[in-house]
Amino acid sequence: MHYITSNDFITIIGPALLAGLIITITHAPLGIEVLRRGIIFIDLAVAQIAGLGLLISNLYFNNDKAWLPQIIALIFALIAAYFFKIVENKIKSQQEAIIGVSFILAASLSILLLADHPTGGEEIRHLLSGQILFVTWQDVLMHVPIYIIILILWFLPINLNGIGFYILFSLAITSSVQLVGVYVVFASLILPALTALKSKNPCKIAWISGLFSVIIGILLSIIIDLPAGPILVVSYVIVTILILFLEKINIINI
Repeated sequence: MHYITSNDFITIIGPALLAGLIITITHAPLGIEVLRRGIIFIDLAVAQIAGLGLLISNLYFNNDKAWLPQIIALIFALIAAYFFKIVENKIKSQQEAIIGVSFILAASLSILLLADHPTGGEEIRHLLSGQILFVTWQDVLMHVPIYIIILILWFLPINLNGIGFYILFSLAITSSVQLVGVYVVFASLILPALTALKSKNPCKIAWISGLFSVIIGILLSIIIDLPAGPILVVSYVIVTILILFLEKINIINI
């Protein structure tokens, strides 16, 4: 068991908490829209494709410039989002199947790229489960403006039913997968949104669910000294089940 010191909070827990909180605040409305559209696995697919872009950037490009991996990952995510929008318009009945195939294709390509890499297993693990406790204040501050822009555009009275939704979604996923990994991206989009399905204030209940999940998950990971990514996913699941139960027995009615 690890005891939390003031230095831990400033250097480890602080940036990890801020990253987790800004991600869950941004992901809540996006996740609600994903459920409304019935494209549940699009976040998993876009996150994996953005992660493939990150791997290619790390393996084949000079990453002296901090923005280069971000740009390459975003290009991959935008291409994927545009492709899924075309599929939605042309063959909507097959959209989920195509999204699923896209995910396993991107995952397989990532594994193949790292097959002969000396730290390939570690790279894959970081891509999937993230390393949020290694996120620095600099990392968070680099991505926060992107999330702020997404939230402002989302809540402005503009039409985001077309490609606009996919662009904002790609921007969010590209930043989030770098900070928390593919698994936490999926959990933070879908699980809080599930608690909001029958709510009169869906964003509010999704935000509450996500915020509790992040705080409990990160603190628990520090205390019991286990990987933060998987603990966060478990935390999201437990908090979601608890909130759904409390909603069912009418203790929570938001």
